[in-house]
Amino acid sequence: MMTFSTLTLALALAACGSPSNGGSDNGSAPATETTAAAAAPASTAQTDVASSKHKNGITERNAGDATGKMTINGTIARATEGQVILYVMEGRNKSELARTPLKEGTFEFKRLEISRGVYTLALNDDKNATEIILNPDESEVTFNFSTNRLSGQKTSPNSPENTGYWDYQTEETQNRNAIRGLRKSLADAGAFRARVEQQIADKELELVKKQHTLIGQYPDTYLAKLMTWKNPKYPVNQSRFFEDLDPLDNSAMRSMAISDRIQQFMVTYSKGTDSGFLACIDMVKAHFEPNPVTLESALYSMLEGFYNTGKETICQYILDNYIFDEDCGADLSDAIRIRAQGIINLQVGNTPPNFAIATPQGNVIDLMKTCSQNEYTLVMFWASWCHKCEQEMPYVGPMYAKYNYKGFEVIGVSLDQSAKTWTAAIEEKGMTWPQVSQLEAWNSPVVEAYKVTATPTYFLLDKEGKIVLKPERAFEVDNFLKDKF
Repeated sequence: MMTFSTLTLALALAACGSPSNGGSDNGSAPATETTAAAAAPASTAQTDVASSKHKNGITERNAGDATGKMTINGTIARATEGQVILYVMEGRNKSELARTPLKEGTFEFKRLEISRGVYTLALNDDKNATEIILNPDESEVTFNFSTNRLSGQKTSPNSPENTGYWDYQTEETQNRNAIRGLRKSLADAGAFRARVEQQIADKELELVKKQHTLIGQYPDTYLAKLMTWKNPKYPVNQSRFFEDLDPLDNSAMRSMAISDRIQQFMVTYSKGTDSGFLACIDMVKAHFEPNPVTLESALYSMLEGFYNTGKETICQYILDNYIFDEDCGADLSDAIRIRAQGIINLQVGNTPPNFAIATPQGNVIDLMKTCSQNEYTLVMFWASWCHKCEQEMPYVGPMYAKYNYKGFEVIGVSLDQSAKTWTAAIEEKGMTWPQVSQLEAWNSPVVEAYKVTATPTYFLLDKEGKIVLKPERAFEVDNFLKDKF
């Protein structure tokens, strides 16, 4: 499949356990240290030695969470009006906190109740956005954008830690891209493999040095704490892997800290086996158990990650034992159960969310209405730029022609952004079945509702709208249908 890694918790790496397939390409603990731990158990003396990659930037001033009133204002060049939206982050997820009008290029949020963490500031929609740090230790923060693209050049004259954060993001992106390129070259490295592996280790250390530098440059800040969380203090000690990540610190969940650390833990200790995953899940749960707030964040991070990597039996373990269990789930809020229900609804035997989306001709396709009119309906998420989707068309087309008159329907849901490109692809690929798109790519509400992280993705529904099959390939649908018609 063609994956969309920026929307997926990278627990998929744990299934392969190979640095060449991703390893620790997350800006956190380099693979040279974590993979060694996975390969062979370290002695007790070794496991109790703090890693040189860990530097503690947590002080009395930035320890724990803090909430207070903040004023957030700024300017956006080349934009006169619109809506400025503030989202609070939780791992890879975000939720709207507030919005304010942009008037003559200026905006202001007055005295918002803010807790320490990473937030997203957006103009009109979350596609034009940038991450920021908000910390009530700073009562007023100003953001000035030099263009109407918020991801471009920007300054924050009264928030040094945001200056440092943006600097780190730039270097982290460059570092990850360089490491990704080196890992791709490993397959053909031959006799030079050791040299390439050393280059990867050197690049990882470059990022660690940057993290340590920022801790020194911006002491007592939330940024210093974020950099501290990047590398576990005891990466080769399974029982102490989370020791430096305080479960009582709610500010950790307003960042990637919890999900990144869980990813590292799974990669290092699960060995890619179901039993390994279950053991790791139990240890994660035990660490965060003292605080239901961070526990919910950790549980949902794992639940979403395992779902996105196709490990639904592991998801069920989390649901049954920790979220819906009458004893273990007693201290959890209804919010996580509502969020978990979204994943449950996408499992075989359950009813996924309905959608009503327009075709290129302007007609609206209602999924559940379509299901009721057919014996089986295949929902196919695809995109014009997806080569794997193109390879699937020779299977989908003949299958549609063979079964359509018997009560089989296909609804293509495109992840395109350009209507012209979308409709051209429909004609070029000879897709005669109904097509819909919200033209918002990965940000499409239907894509988010169905938690699509790769194309193509299939859901086969029966007449009642229940999922009967979640195939990886179209020929699996054909094999299913030939026994039904």
